[in-house]
Amino acid sequence: MFLKILLIIIVVLIILYFLAIMPGMSKKPISHELLKQNLYAHRGLHDNKSEAPENSMAAFKKAVDGGYGIELDVQLTKDGVPVVFHDFTLARVARYEEGQIPSDAVRNEDGSLGVAGKVIDYTYEELQQFHLMDSDEKIPRFEDFLKLVDGRVPLIVELKIERFDLSVCQKAYDLLEKYNGVYCIESFNPLGVYWLKKNHSEILRGQLSEEFFHEIDQVMHTPLYFMLAFLIFNFLTRPDFVAYNHKHAGNLSRTLCHSLYKNTAAAWTIKSQDELDRNREKFDIFIFEGFIPA
Repeated sequence: MFLKILLIIIVVLIILYFLAIMPGMSKKPISHELLKQNLYAHRGLHDNKSEAPENSMAAFKKAVDGGYGIELDVQLTKDGVPVVFHDFTLARVARYEEGQIPSDAVRNEDGSLGVAGKVIDYTYEELQQFHLMDSDEKIPRFEDFLKLVDGRVPLIVELKIERFDLSVCQKAYDLLEKYNGVYCIESFNPLGVYWLKKNHSEILRGQLSEEFFHEIDQVMHTPLYFMLAFLIFNFLTRPDFVAYNHKHAGNLSRTLCHSLYKNTAAAWTIKSQDELDRNREKFDIFIFEGFIPA
C-alpha cells in the first residue's frame, strides 16, 4: 500500500513539474522576424577598451551598420528616465571626468576608479557628467537609442528589475509602443515577464535564466533561485522564449522547453566562433560579444 501511494505521489509531482515549466505554446508572427536575424550583438557591437564600449550609442551604431540584431538593457534613473545600462551599480562601467574624482569613488578589480552608487541614485542629467569606460560616450536614453536604430535591425530588450519595482515595465512600453521596428522583451525577474503577459500579451516575452547555484554568492543558492534556474515560474509567465546561459545548455527544464514544447531558445553570451558552432543545434538565437560571427 505504501509503495502504491509513493508511486502516485511521484507521478503527480512529475505531472506538476511538466505543467509548471510549460512555456507559452502559441507562436506569434513576430517571432519569425526575430529569427530571420538570429545573431544579436550583446550590448551593441562593443569593445570596452575602445571608443565603443558596451551599451553605448557608438556600439549600437556599429551593430546596425554590421546588420546585426541588438541586445540591450533598460532601467530607470532617479527621475524616471529609461536609460540603457546593464549593471544596477555604476562602478564597473561609469567613470568620472578627469580631475573630478571624489573620495567615495569605487576602485574596481582592474584598478580603475568607478562611479559610486546605482543608476537609480542619479537623475538623467546627473548621469551625463560621467562617461563610459575610457571613451567619450555617455549613458544613453532608451528613447535616443530607439531613434538611432529606427527599425533597421531587430531588438532584444532586457528590463532590469530589482526586487519588486516594476516601474520600468510601463516606461519602456510607452516608448516601444511608438517604435516602428521588430523587438521582443525579456527579463530575469519573472514578475516583469508576468507583467507583460498580464498587460501586453501581444508582445513577444522571454524569461532569462541560468543555473544560479554555480555562483559564489550564497544568495543564489536559495530555493527561489533554484526555482528560477529550473523555470518553475513558467506556469505564471508562459514565456514565448527562454534565454539561457549557454554554459548550462543541458539544464533539464531548458532542454524540455526547447525539445518537448518547441519553445524558442536564445543563448547568452556566446564569446567565440567555437562556442557558436557548438551551440547551433541547442539554440535558435545567439547573443554574442567579443568576436564577429562567421
